[in-house]
Amino acid sequence: MADFKTTARLLAVTAVMVAHQGFAFAQMPQQQPDAKAFKLGKFDIVALHDAQFVQPNDGKIFGLDHSPTEVADLLKAAGAPTDTVTLSVDALLVKSDRHLVLIDTGVGGALQGSLAKAGYRADAVDEILITHSHPDHVGGLVLNGKLAFPNATIRMSETEWSYAKANEKLADIVKVIADHVKTFKPGGEVVPGITSVALSGHTPGHVGYQIKSGKERLFDIGDTVHSSIISLAKPEWAISFDGDKPEAEQNRVKTLTTLAKSHERIFAPHFPFPGVGYIAAEGDHFKWTPNDKSE
Repeated sequence: MADFKTTARLLAVTAVMVAHQGFAFAQMPQQQPDAKAFKLGKFDIVALHDAQFVQPNDGKIFGLDHSPTEVADLLKAAGAPTDTVTLSVDALLVKSDRHLVLIDTGVGGALQGSLAKAGYRADAVDEILITHSHPDHVGGLVLNGKLAFPNATIRMSETEWSYAKANEKLADIVKVIADHVKTFKPGGEVVPGITSVALSGHTPGHVGYQIKSGKERLFDIGDTVHSSIISLAKPEWAISFDGDKPEAEQNRVKTLTTLAKSHERIFAPHFPFPGVGYIAAEGDHFKWTPNDKSE
């Protein structure tokens, strides 16, 4: 069970997230640490659980131009509850012979406990790669007003860092991390074996990270998708989280189409933990096949 301080902090960060993104959570179940390790070539990979949110199917988050009944039909067909949508919040750890890299930091719920469960210390992380600056991806950067990962360089795209600094609701986080942030232009290698990929629409500087070791690949697609049911069944439906909804929808369809053809394994931080698997085409839409085993 998370202790009182952890729970209180999670609630505080979530409040920032609610204010920032304009939605409310129906429930926030108790956050439990969890870690799932697997190999990718010479890399050790660990999916780390941070939080889980249960959100109402009320037409304010998913399928903005469609009714809750239409969303409920998709959920029912997948055997899921029809009145709520559950999203996981997870991060990805990549260990090479040179670096211990953390991709995103969640809201800072169970992340530290999950890291410990995987056998790692926060001060061993030397690189943090941020997909984008929404609080459920950067909230875990700060713990009790200080750097949660004191020895890490924090990297995000130039555009995203400018966007984060202009967001007054992130001011407390920005103040703590500012001297440790290094920016990049998407498209190049940010640390050995990990390349940034521009994924437009969600936030101005949103990126994914393609991890490669030998012939094996894993693509962290950030918030290109959110629900493993709705985002795949109806990728063209608008979602409230996206800043530029038409651009995000276009990117989502394009990215999912490419992934279904390439059969590249992905990590989706809001899919059911551990969020690792494949996208497959199914008629005029897509489906999710979990797979977190070494190949």
